[in-house]
Amino acid sequence: MVNLVRRSDPADVVIVGSGAGGGMAAYALTRAGVNVTLLEAGGSWDNTTDSAMLTWPYESPRRGKSTAQRPFGEFDACIGGWDIEGEPYTRAPGTDFAWWRARMVGGRTNHWGRISLRFGPYDFNRKSRDGLGDDWPIAYSDVAPYYDKIDRLIGIFGSKENLPNEPNGVFLPPPKPRCYELLVKQAADRLHVTCIPSRLSILTQPIHGRAACHYCGQCNRGCKVNANFTATNVLIAPALLTGKLTLVTNAMVREVTIDRAGRATGVVYVDKITGADKHVSARVVVLAASALETSRLLLNSKSALFPNGLANSSGTVGKYITDTTGTDVAGFIPKMMDHVPHNHDGVGGMHLYMPWWLDNKKLDFPRGYHIEVWGGTGMPGYGFMGGIERYPSGGGYGASLKNDYRRYYGATIGFSGRGEMIPNDDTYCEIDPRTVDRWGIPVLRFHWKWADYEYKQVKHMQETFRSLVAELGGEVFSPMPTAEKGYGIAAGGTIIHELGGTRMGDDPKTSVLNRWSQAHDCKNLFVADGGPFVSQADKNPTWTILALSLRTSEYIADQMKKGGV
Repeated sequence: MVNLVRRSDPADVVIVGSGAGGGMAAYALTRAGVNVTLLEAGGSWDNTTDSAMLTWPYESPRRGKSTAQRPFGEFDACIGGWDIEGEPYTRAPGTDFAWWRARMVGGRTNHWGRISLRFGPYDFNRKSRDGLGDDWPIAYSDVAPYYDKIDRLIGIFGSKENLPNEPNGVFLPPPKPRCYELLVKQAADRLHVTCIPSRLSILTQPIHGRAACHYCGQCNRGCKVNANFTATNVLIAPALLTGKLTLVTNAMVREVTIDRAGRATGVVYVDKITGADKHVSARVVVLAASALETSRLLLNSKSALFPNGLANSSGTVGKYITDTTGTDVAGFIPKMMDHVPHNHDGVGGMHLYMPWWLDNKKLDFPRGYHIEVWGGTGMPGYGFMGGIERYPSGGGYGASLKNDYRRYYGATIGFSGRGEMIPNDDTYCEIDPRTVDRWGIPVLRFHWKWADYEYKQVKHMQETFRSLVAELGGEVFSPMPTAEKGYGIAAGGTIIHELGGTRMGDDPKTSVLNRWSQAHDCKNLFVADGGPFVSQADKNPTWTILALSLRTSEYIADQMKKGGV
């Protein structure tokens, strides 16, 4: 259980944000003997005590319907959302973008899908391969040892497939496919679409005193037995036990402070309970507030030395931001009707997925995507099945309606594409000159633009998913989206994989950070969230955020011992 611990020693390092990057930094630095203060803008949360796991939908009059603070459902382990009262953001004309913020200890790691994919060797040097975007200043070989460490520390299941750009990991055994997933695997094989066990940070065997998953399928609610990964209890709780960590909640950071030499001296934050401004002094500042919030903090940290924002001599803070591309297709699969009652249990997520399987040189778009699979018969809640009227009988009344629900429930299989966006000059965030939040802090204004690369990629997703549904003998619920509708591409920010804004690079004129995620302009300032990413990849970013944060944290600890920061 995470408790608020107060420590009287001064902070060596102050970390802003307690999610994947901030939690990992707190864990690694405290284990290295460093005194750390960790600031979280939200309130306390502990998945072992606060989770709604095993709560029946009928125990609430809402039946699990979403709320303002829980957009993914009443029982979801999320406090935050795309719209938070008193915390606005603005959009430039023509921009369709939504910004997700978590406001709780552990951040987004409390309710994410646990899809834990390494970036591959190709993902770090895409410009060298296709001429688009920029290469990272580091290679897969620089990050691989840290992927191995977090695999062993956190736990991840998967299978060794020896695919060239889907690196193997240190895997626990994967769970067996469920009935609908076996059908998907057969259809994918016939269409020559690579389909392998998924890679999720959910324990299928006990490790480090944490229990194995018992297959209740409710990972999004927060796991009471710690069988899945959250920063809260896998990283922050052990850090607190060292006695080296002070955790401060409800701390909305306003800016990073500097001295006359341009070195960071700490951060100013608003105590959300009292409204008072407070300052935390530290030798090193680590920003892990999420990619876009970190850009906001740096842009708001203006001074005579940094009139355009701290660490922004390149003018690239807030630039080259990306989100994962996405679209979905679901279909009615008659083969799944009237099935023999059987056990549908499994982890709270997919047991199979489809990594990118094609050569982009033979296609009309340059970067790939992976496919996520969903279906089955989870516990019915508000809005389940998406409406009986979509099925052949179209609904009804009384006993016949109940019988139709029993026949059709579980006869839906869906596919979600998650692909790589290429950074572009028209997609960035800046400080809005007129709008502030409830604490008087200037907010971000977003500019967003998908390129033809992304639209063509999403068109391919839609066509592929519809082919899979047809191969399953099914019927898609909706018509193919038109080009005018962007082929069904999800709005920027809605996949919640935003990256960039403080990208790393060897040239201080075109990047914010060096290869250690250390600011070019301010040597005791580091970033440990998704901000340093140079490119997106066709993988979910959390595992790479964790690996880069661990790498940066070990570098900080070493440099502190040597007097380098």
